[in-house]
Amino acid sequence: MSDEVHNRLAALRIEQGVSRRELADALGVHYQTVGYLERGEYNPSLHLALRIARFFHVPVEAIFSLEPFPRISDAARGEAA
Repeated sequence: MSDEVHNRLAALRIEQGVSRRELADALGVHYQTVGYLERGEYNPSLHLALRIARFFHVPVEAIFSLEPFPRISDAARGEAA
């Protein structure tokens, strides 16, 4: 089993019109941390993942997963990833 954590953070952040710096400031982390998270170079602690979910008002599972998220184009066509 891989330790990789997949996320939709960049898509969610862009969809809601939030900059990396704005998100970082709201979470109390360095803006580069947001970039590391988005690129999958850093796995968030449970506490940070929950704070991110609370910021966006979504369940943590909507942002982070142990399985890859389906591509948007596949999901739009109703296909499995």
